[in-house]
Amino acid sequence: MLTRVKSAVANFMGGMMAGGSNGDHPGGSDLPLKYPYSRPEFLGLSPDEVECSADHIARPILILKETKRLPWSTGYAEVINAGKSTLNEDQACCEVLVVKRRPPGTSTPNRTPMTHLTFHYWALFDGHAGSGAAVMASHLLHHHIALHLQEVMEILCTPSLVPPTSGAPGSPSTPPTRFFTEKKVSHESLVIGAIENAFKDMDVQIEKEKAVYNISGGCTALVVIYLLGKLYVGNAGDSRAIIIRAGEVIPVSTEFTPESERQRLQFLAYMQPHLLGNEFTHLEFPRRVQRKEVGKRMLYRDFTMSGWAYKTIEDDDLKFPLIYGEGKKARVLATIGVTRGLGDHNLKVHDSNIYIKPFLSCCPEVRVYQLGQCEHGADDVLVLGTDGLWDVLSNQEVTEAVTCFLANCDPDDQHRYTMAAQDLVMRARGVLKDRGWRITNDRLGSGDDISVYIIPLMYGNKQN
Repeated sequence: MLTRVKSAVANFMGGMMAGGSNGDHPGGSDLPLKYPYSRPEFLGLSPDEVECSADHIARPILILKETKRLPWSTGYAEVINAGKSTLNEDQACCEVLVVKRRPPGTSTPNRTPMTHLTFHYWALFDGHAGSGAAVMASHLLHHHIALHLQEVMEILCTPSLVPPTSGAPGSPSTPPTRFFTEKKVSHESLVIGAIENAFKDMDVQIEKEKAVYNISGGCTALVVIYLLGKLYVGNAGDSRAIIIRAGEVIPVSTEFTPESERQRLQFLAYMQPHLLGNEFTHLEFPRRVQRKEVGKRMLYRDFTMSGWAYKTIEDDDLKFPLIYGEGKKARVLATIGVTRGLGDHNLKVHDSNIYIKPFLSCCPEVRVYQLGQCEHGADDVLVLGTDGLWDVLSNQEVTEAVTCFLANCDPDDQHRYTMAAQDLVMRARGVLKDRGWRITNDRLGSGDDISVYIIPLMYGNKQN
């Protein structure tokens, strides 16, 4: 029973499978690349250096050579996995963008001054089953964000202007009906909406262009935008962002995994059971149900439950569980370990016609940090990292490492944040010993790609 699903489970320990029905567009290898593989542009690497960076034995740590390449003296470091995949599937982008728009209805556009809106942008993309989606998102997501901010920039640039519920700013409003009261919409929510729509547009673009270009796999996405005194942190996947302020941890993102999104996934499967291909069950059990247990009672839980209860086992309960495994080994439909991100449009359960994309959301959770309302010191930072960092180091361990390192640096040294990022990556990678890569207390080091930004928050205060 379920031979192909069992085959998928037998292979999923090493990550997603490549090729077959899980590959890209049929004949995808014959399609041209939209963007060639590379490391982040701001690293300024030569082709030879890019090749050396993929050394799985030495695993060299790449750092930012010139601090002026990134705003706010941002630090960055990365390292490749220990053979998990051929290339480093992490990607990063950092930009300062100026959005321009001329007021609508102007008859002399050449003489009418444009409205300007500047925002800072940092992003990490963690690819899987190839680097294609991550590379494409690193080139384009910020442009989608800029386009959506352009639509509302006139409102954002006028603090006293209340966002109209319909039409455009300055247009006549529709008189409310007897039982209708307009909802209050904040400027902050317009920025959040712009980020959310940008993620959706990016995902749609990847889907459309897979017919023309070879865009492999999918990717998680973690972005930070600094705009008008606030930091907006948008996360779709299992990367993480924390703020370290006066040595204390402030989490500013949530990881989305099969376990954290269990109820959403179960509810979708309950509402649309055809998505399970008659081979999976949306119910969760503590372990696989065996045929000899039909008619007996076993613990279970449904999408309506956070706790557990008992039910009598039926034949349908013998189907494979929607969420298989536990912790970092949990997989949706026995295939993928993340539930939000970009791409994966052609991803199927191994050797089947069951698509996994319906269960994967491109929608980010966006959190807001009021940067302008707090004075920050030189050691207060925002740390962004792909899961290769957080798999082996806790929030507290990262905080203690960064705080200790910066305390021993010259506060005026512009390279201190890059060196702190390098130190953090080194701690997570570990040192190669007889029994593999090892970190503190002889624990197993991260075998995944690791990418880290360390962003000093005091520079944000200076922007205000």
